[in-house]
Amino acid sequence: MHSIYRITLDDALPILAAARAKADEIGVKQTLCVVDESGNVIALHRIPGARLTGVDISIAKAFTAAGHERATHKFNEAPGGPALPGNEAFGISHMLPGKFAIFVGGFPLEYDGQIIGGIGVSGGNGEQDKAVGAAAIAALAEHLAANPPT
Repeated sequence: MHSIYRITLDDALPILAAARAKADEIGVKQTLCVVDESGNVIALHRIPGARLTGVDISIAKAFTAAGHERATHKFNEAPGGPALPGNEAFGISHMLPGKFAIFVGGFPLEYDGQIIGGIGVSGGNGEQDKAVGAAAIAALAEHLAANPPT
């Protein structure tokens, strides 16, 4: 048996606030989703004007990042991206149709070496999604430094 850390709504809210602030700063309307370590949605925020499709996409990105413990873009980065044709995980996105995303915008959330959740960012281009994801991750670190788990 071992102890796990679990992200809560109180943890998710500053993550969403920082992600929203970054999205506003760079001028992109995005949908943001925070999930727990099991891929269950904790919080979702669709910025007014963001695409309707971003809801399901952000959920899938967050789910994948938390469940597979890696940023979603790592599946397709060349050289050697495991989901690229001819590589060992080619076709992995078909294993959980509609839930497994292998493109930019999903980022695992970590604390003390454990995956505690994920964030999915949908609506911008790859660089925009990465910038918003980085702001979210930094906000989590700042939040947990000020409010360490008990």
